[in-house]
Amino acid sequence: MPPKSKKASESYVTMTEMVLPNDTNPLNNLMGGRLMHLMDIAAAISAQKHCNRVVVTASVDNVSFEASVPLGGVVTLESHVSRAFNSSMEVYVEAYGENILEGSGRKLAYKAFLTFVAVDQMGNPINVPELEPETEKEIMLFDGALRRRQLRLVLAGRMKPEDATELKSLFFKINPEGVEEK
Repeated sequence: MPPKSKKASESYVTMTEMVLPNDTNPLNNLMGGRLMHLMDIAAAISAQKHCNRVVVTASVDNVSFEASVPLGGVVTLESHVSRAFNSSMEVYVEAYGENILEGSGRKLAYKAFLTFVAVDQMGNPINVPELEPETEKEIMLFDGALRRRQLRLVLAGRMKPEDATELKSLFFKINPEGVEEK
């Protein structure tokens, strides 16, 4: 029987790649599509480590491009599950760029949230263990995950905006009588 819950640290993945000519755009920087491919792999491994099942990518939130990684540079991806729901898991990925030859040190280059769904042999969604965040960062990501999930569902047309209670709490204050106030 699978565990009822797992710690976020059990899903941590670190992946490192050198940026080669075939990975670059005309400016000789890591191409966004290649980065997204690497992020999807790292995040999928994290999701699989959390649920010990086959997973499929359900969504990718916006990818924030903070800095470029040049040809010959090194990109290191770090990922972990930030929250688990019924059959889905939100995975947070950060990618750091480093120019080893210049000794410039590593800097945050990209970050994104990806959502995966655990599936059985027939491709049907199956339940996953709950997540136990431990560190301050894990708790912060865990606490914001329900809002991000509701936003994804509203944008995909799978949830009515009026049902997104966590999103409403960002824009409205509920008074003791249960009435929304701006």
